[in-house]
Amino acid sequence: MDLKSLLQNHLRKKENLGNSENSTEEADDESDKLFEKYYCEWKATCKDPATSDSDKTFSVIPKFYHKLPPEDDQLLQKLREESRALFLQRRSRELLDNDELKNLWMLLDKHQSVTEVGGEEQLINYEDFLKVAEQAGPKCKQYFQPSTFCKLLQTDSYGRISIMNFFNYVMRKVWLHQTRIGLSLYDVTGQGYLRESDLENYILELIPTLPQLDGLEKSFHSFYVCTAVRKFFFFLDPLHTGQIKIQDILACSFLDDLLELRDEELPKDQQQNNWFSAPSALRVYGVYLNLDKDHNGMLSKQELSRYGMGTLTPVFIDRVFQECLTYDGEMDYKTYLDFVLALENQKDPQSLHYFYKILDIDGQGYLNVFTLNYFFRSIQEQMRQHNQEPVNFEDVKDEIFDMVKPTDPFRITLQDLITCGQGDVVFSILIDLNGFWTYENREVLVADSSEDPAQV
Repeated sequence: MDLKSLLQNHLRKKENLGNSENSTEEADDESDKLFEKYYCEWKATCKDPATSDSDKTFSVIPKFYHKLPPEDDQLLQKLREESRALFLQRRSRELLDNDELKNLWMLLDKHQSVTEVGGEEQLINYEDFLKVAEQAGPKCKQYFQPSTFCKLLQTDSYGRISIMNFFNYVMRKVWLHQTRIGLSLYDVTGQGYLRESDLENYILELIPTLPQLDGLEKSFHSFYVCTAVRKFFFFLDPLHTGQIKIQDILACSFLDDLLELRDEELPKDQQQNNWFSAPSALRVYGVYLNLDKDHNGMLSKQELSRYGMGTLTPVFIDRVFQECLTYDGEMDYKTYLDFVLALENQKDPQSLHYFYKILDIDGQGYLNVFTLNYFFRSIQEQMRQHNQEPVNFEDVKDEIFDMVKPTDPFRITLQDLITCGQGDVVFSILIDLNGFWTYENREVLVADSSEDPAQV
């Protein structure tokens, strides 16, 4: 090969090498642009909205977060309120009305199975159960599920269920949905929660529908509403978030107790045991007024110390005022209601939490021997004032630890008190002289209660 050919080959190789370097640089630039594009779309910060909106995922994945409109935007607030009202009305129309429930009962009665001679309970088998489902209409379809039939099966040898049990199940489901819709009307934010003011409005508008509350004067309605609402928040909002889930309200028995007041012939003993009844509310408020000696609408430490039999220890009363919300060192009616609910329901976990927070003087999350001695010394002092020989603390301390059986032998936690089932007894021993006396004389009291009255 001559010199001319060698030079031409060299020039061609050099030219090809330059072209390949340029193409590599172009490929790198293109990959950088693609990376930037996909990264921006992933972070939802793409400069070109049309490019990101054209992505297929935006048409497939629905928007699951809708920001609440600002409170000062009246138009959006009104739109949200009207749309929620229409939605709840539509859900309400999907429920069975009285005529449809009557028709369902007639169909169940018509298709009941033939029972044995003398059998009083109405039963239905699965085949007839399906026939009723077809005739009852589309609204009833959700109640005629195979799982529902299986759950209601009991001991019938022919595999039948009670018509009455099934109808009560349907009635209960309809009532729950109706109540859910009714409560949701007061859910201003639409987030499934009721604030204290929302629940107050609900109960205030419920009062005229409860015959057992007809005797209440209108001037007492605000105090009644406060009394009723406090029970919901004491037990369903122990962390004081200021709101309660509507699901929790439906799951507890408080609404049943409240709506029990629709019965015009409710026995007096049930009224006395029902926190929401007029006699109970008047009793609680009457005690508050009797304790308020200076008639300023608030309770001081000295006034609260007279609660019950007046045997609550001064140390405990001091701690109540330190831990609970007060105004210039005095307790208002709402705080008093929490106090009463805790004392009247000492076995409930919420009450145990209330007392535990008061007894945990250092906020360390457990009670030790020092804490127990700190509160029991006040019990010993009260015993001296009543000319009684004080009980040795070491004996009481050993009994408390034996009752609780804590995980840590030197510390008692709230969970230990809940688990042992004796938390109410422990607190009574430490905060109430009468409670301590009851515990000390428990064997005598049991013997007296078991004695035949005819032999007395």
